[in-house]
Amino acid sequence: MPTIFARIIRREIPAHIVYEDDLVIAFLDISQATKGHTLVVSKVEYQNIFEVPEKTASHLFGVATRLAKAIQKAFGASALNILSNNGELAGQTVFHFHLHLIPRYERQDDNLFKLKNNQGNLTSDEYKERARLIKEALS
Repeated sequence: MPTIFARIIRREIPAHIVYEDDLVIAFLDISQATKGHTLVVSKVEYQNIFEVPEKTASHLFGVATRLAKAIQKAFGASALNILSNNGELAGQTVFHFHLHLIPRYERQDDNLFKLKNNQGNLTSDEYKERARLIKEALS
């Protein structure tokens, strides 16, 4: 059964895409743990980092670097977490390799890796605006 990310890549379900090329797609994480929280996903359905070819990983991390700078420019983030859970024991829930780019704005979190899910608190227009700002910052 295809992952939710494979379904996004095939456009079977909607996403707020901010970047795409032959190897990688990036879109806003639906949880928006922080403003601009973005996922960078390999287009090939590798289960985790252990399966990803180095060339693909190198490209994916290059895209992540560009997107991190775009998120900082778009939203004024002062820091950013790059997170990737690889394997069930590491907390992976979607078994399709991806990176989380999680912008940080202030030190109000007790635990930087306990992410708040704001899915129900955002409108479609807010997602669209956040995606637009990242795309614009990539230019």
